[in-house]
Amino acid sequence: MSQSQRWLLIDDDRAFLTVLERSLQRQQITTLTAGNRETALALLQEHGADRCVLDLNLAGESGLQLLPELLDLAPDLEVLVLTGYGSIATAVEAMRRGAVNYLCKPVTVSQLTSGFDPLEQPPELRHEPPSVEEMEWEHIQRVLAENDGNVSATARALNMHRRTLQRKLQKHSRWRS
Repeated sequence: MSQSQRWLLIDDDRAFLTVLERSLQRQQITTLTAGNRETALALLQEHGADRCVLDLNLAGESGLQLLPELLDLAPDLEVLVLTGYGSIATAVEAMRRGAVNYLCKPVTVSQLTSGFDPLEQPPELRHEPPSVEEMEWEHIQRVLAENDGNVSATARALNMHRRTLQRKLQKHSRWRS
């Protein structure tokens, strides 16, 4: 791993970011950290990055919405999407939007670094079926992505009150990690 390589880490879980940053720095990887969309875009524009680890859920916002914005700013950026609850649908959507891979938390630094080379190592598959809550969350994320992050349009598509959807998004961001 080259010392000149820079990774942008985007996750709203500050503790997770701190641990990941320290672990990568021990591997001589320079890191930039962001807890939200605005900071991530500003850091990428100002400093650039070679690789990006992007959480699927950023305090109720979808990382899938941020993914194309990151790639517009830095077309050669390699983006790996992380999530607490993975599904085939969101993995496909992440790849369609330009991610190089999609991994489920928790991950080790070794899994993370090898995750940027998905053809060299097959993914580890989950053995238990997702819970109802996980399936609901993935469905919400898929519909949110289809509506370009518009919460009102997503609530209408889900036949759900907007406030109910906002509560689900906020609740999930608190217990997912």
